[in-house]
Amino acid sequence: MTGTVITVAPTGAEVSKAAVPALPVTLDELVQTAKECEALGASIIHVHIRDAAAEPTLDQGRLRATVAALRDSTDLIVQLSSGGAVTDPESDRLAVLDAAPEMASCTMGTVNFGDGVFMNRWEFIVGLHARMQERGIVPEYEIFDLGQLATLQRLLGKYGLPAGGHVHVDLVMGVPGGMPGTTAALAACEQAIRDLPEGTTFSATGIGRTTIPVMLASLSAGGHLRVGMEDTVTYAKGQPVESNMQLVARAAGFAQLAQRPPLTTTAARELLGVPLR
Repeated sequence: MTGTVITVAPTGAEVSKAAVPALPVTLDELVQTAKECEALGASIIHVHIRDAAAEPTLDQGRLRATVAALRDSTDLIVQLSSGGAVTDPESDRLAVLDAAPEMASCTMGTVNFGDGVFMNRWEFIVGLHARMQERGIVPEYEIFDLGQLATLQRLLGKYGLPAGGHVHVDLVMGVPGGMPGTTAALAACEQAIRDLPEGTTFSATGIGRTTIPVMLASLSAGGHLRVGMEDTVTYAKGQPVESNMQLVARAAGFAQLAQRPPLTTTAARELLGVPLR
């Protein structure tokens, strides 16, 4: 792999604006963040949205407006989260696809998520996968634990390849209740990924203090990167993150050091099977 796909996840559903004032929660803040992160080397934006009170929402009007604004203002691949918040019902999570993103997340199993439970039943996974196939939306398969790679293998074996024909997974590491953010855990996942269709690619996300170890391990194993204030709000011990741009710039710098510079949005689209605009 000669380049690196950098995904920015700027907001998430867990961090509050009151606790982290720099968190982008309005549409204007999100668009500005997207522009700046694209200029620094990001090629995908993983999107959660907030309502007028800065609370997580899956409101269809806001989702559609967000997708449209990001497409108008950037060339980033717009990837909506179908995970939402852990309390969101399955029907609302499926309806995320109605906003017509280019990509969407598809989590491969249920996982304890801190004090909550992130529920992903097999029937829900199959339904999400099938709807994305029908609509030409490219999935990013979210993996919170090693066994979920076996679930993905089962899914693809029974229901076929995703839209675009390319399989891409994101290893979410360091969530309390999921796999640890360690080199050993990433190496175990990388070995299991070899059982997936030839050419499968992966990115890795390190939550909190695992951010840097996971970035370095992923680059060394030929993987890609996801960073952003959804995943960490601390740049270093005792140093709050100032902006998503700060995290993307660090990821881009690490990719350059690994001699795998950030891929352009066009190159990322070609790699992942996302149609050119």
